[in-house]
Amino acid sequence: MRLPKKGSLLREVPIIIVSALVVSVIIKTFFLHFFFIPSGSMENTLQVGDRIAVNKLANFVSDIRRGEVVVFRDPAQWLGQPAPDSGSTVVRALKSGLETVGILPDPAKQYLIKRTIGVGGDTVVCCDVKGHLTVNGVSVTEPYIFAGNAPSDSKFSVTVPKGFIWVMGDHRGASADSRFHTDDIHKGMVPLKDVVGRAEFVVWPFSHVKFLSVGHDLSKVAVKPAQH
Repeated sequence: MRLPKKGSLLREVPIIIVSALVVSVIIKTFFLHFFFIPSGSMENTLQVGDRIAVNKLANFVSDIRRGEVVVFRDPAQWLGQPAPDSGSTVVRALKSGLETVGILPDPAKQYLIKRTIGVGGDTVVCCDVKGHLTVNGVSVTEPYIFAGNAPSDSKFSVTVPKGFIWVMGDHRGASADSRFHTDDIHKGMVPLKDVVGRAEFVVWPFSHVKFLSVGHDLSKVAVKPAQH
């Protein structure tokens, strides 16, 4: 077997590197996007610093379902203006490039991650006589809620219009979610067009690796006709 010549190998290395980067960008654009968790609003399902994989393809082939954890772009400045990046221009450019190709997880500065509680047509109410949320009149249990938290400390009754979802963090006492933005342009709802995808599993650290839970009790609720 003939070994490749040194000059030939040197020419092939850049091609291999560029090809790998192109594949990485394609994967990030259409299939998987990696984020790290900057806050405790989804504890104990997700911990601060966890790295998660978000399935973007699923967003194109099926509807978002109740109980699923989703990542979405800030729909109406829930996060306010992002703080400027620190560090030199070169360092910022390098970090941005590594994030773009998927080598570094996205810091999610203008993205949020929450659990889907209501989809188009649902009426979500807090709370029934047992202190549980109801969806379309059905009381739901939520075992993923942070220990010691109530399903919600504030009362509300909302009907989700078509093309939107109502979201809440699992750490209900530390999550500025749909409940806190009912006076914005979308009345606390998240447009489906702003949803990046479903958060499927934790990839880092190794001690936290797991598939993310789905609120099966929520998913069993009958769907009402969506409101336009």
